[in-house]
Amino acid sequence: MSSKRHASGKKKTRNTRRTSHARRTAPPSVTPAQAAQEYEGLVEQYPEDREELLREAADAWRAAGEHERALKLYERLLDPESGGCREPDVVDAWRIDTLWEAGRVEEARAAAAAFRKRHPRDAAAWSLVANVFESADETATAAEWYTTGVTHALGAGAAVTADVVQDADDSFGLEELLTGRHRVRRVLGEPHDDWDDVADTVHERRAALVLGRVRPLDELHDPLRLKRLAEGDPAALQAEMEEITAERDEAAALSGPLMTCVLFWPPEEFARLLERWPTVVDAYGDDHAGHLRQVERTLRELSDQGGTRLAVGRATVSGLEADARETGGSPDTPAARSRYAAELARRGEATDWPPPRNGRCWCGSERKYKKCCGNPAIG
Repeated sequence: MSSKRHASGKKKTRNTRRTSHARRTAPPSVTPAQAAQEYEGLVEQYPEDREELLREAADAWRAAGEHERALKLYERLLDPESGGCREPDVVDAWRIDTLWEAGRVEEARAAAAAFRKRHPRDAAAWSLVANVFESADETATAAEWYTTGVTHALGAGAAVTADVVQDADDSFGLEELLTGRHRVRRVLGEPHDDWDDVADTVHERRAALVLGRVRPLDELHDPLRLKRLAEGDPAALQAEMEEITAERDEAAALSGPLMTCVLFWPPEEFARLLERWPTVVDAYGDDHAGHLRQVERTLRELSDQGGTRLAVGRATVSGLEADARETGGSPDTPAARSRYAAELARRGEATDWPPPRNGRCWCGSERKYKKCCGNPAIG
């Protein structure tokens, strides 16, 4: 089964570490080719966003079926004399993916071998290349790439725990590696191991931030389910649609019509929250900077999954307690936090995400969003 549209309902992430400028600015009537030309034309106007714009342009050329034009942009980004880029390993991974998609498979394999020989430590880049092999149904090779990617990203001999993953600089990329590894190992019939346990835990924590219920990875990655969906089995497709509808309805019930709100705890409230209910460290960690990254990553992931009307709710312990009293629930549960987030959105006390391009960041730093939590280099 091609992993470019995983049966969990998640589309393949076009870039795991940046905010999509194209998706936010391109009118729906613009064709991919027109969008690509527009983004290339914006480079001179916004030189500080050169890398993002060129990568969006390459993405649009791919959508238009113009793989050679996309490859030229990736090569331009990788050329130091043309300005280079901040994330060469990620750009190279997209170049490998584009080569494969263009039918230049042997060139893609050679480029992947060269990538691996460099021993990069960028988790997102490893995940992208692993996904290339998974999409081609080279499942055993994909499993090896996912595993090797975790080792390189964290360093040989490093402990692999849910806390280590969530505290890492590129925790989202590591989550993608572990989730992908879990998925292909299930397809291969490999026994559940410690790293699969970590993937389960990280997935449960992330899902619990948005909804009270969690759909386990073992269910999402069940080989029989994936096979039936890949073959277009009507009963399996119907069951999947019903599950997606149920999840959407639950999100709507919690967050109001078409709005999903993610809680953000300011520094003082974050410390108060951990002191009041120490067990929430399992969901949020114990580092406020990490919490900021987690909120932004969650919102980006929801956006990549097609989420609309996303928002950030500025949370307080007293507000959570008051909401829990009104609903009769316990404030230290994921469901209570979800209901509280929904109430903030319902009352209009949540901030729409993403902020305007030059608007202030949602975290309250008074800095521009693109220079703060929206900075692709931070994600």
